[in-house]
Amino acid sequence: MATGIITHPSPYTVPETLDRLESLLQAKNIKVFTRVDHSGEAEKAGLQMPPTQLLIFGNPKGGTPIMLAAPLSAIDLPIKALAWQDAEGKVWLSYNDPQYLKTRFSLPDELLAPITGLSAVIEQALT
Repeated sequence: MATGIITHPSPYTVPETLDRLESLLQAKNIKVFTRVDHSGEAEKAGLQMPPTQLLIFGNPKGGTPIMLAAPLSAIDLPIKALAWQDAEGKVWLSYNDPQYLKTRFSLPDELLAPITGLSAVIEQALT
């Protein structure tokens, strides 16, 4: 797998995985900005790919201080979670490792707390 990305197996379909995550985020008043259906858009362009969807979400109260401390971090914010199906039909949920973001942008630990907390929410969607 790619460096700096945490990936967990999902027992659900790609849409179900992100539906579950979206419901948990909304219950915690975490803003869901959008969902990108990569495979759906590929199909519209006459191309085929396994189910692949990206959920973009976050909390400006947590993300803004990070971007103020390291403006280039805005390329990785808001947080993204990718649900995807591999060639064998197994579904996965992937997201950036908060420690990778810390290292990539030289962020202090106190700024990472909101992002680190989101990891637990992401993983909860898989149970």
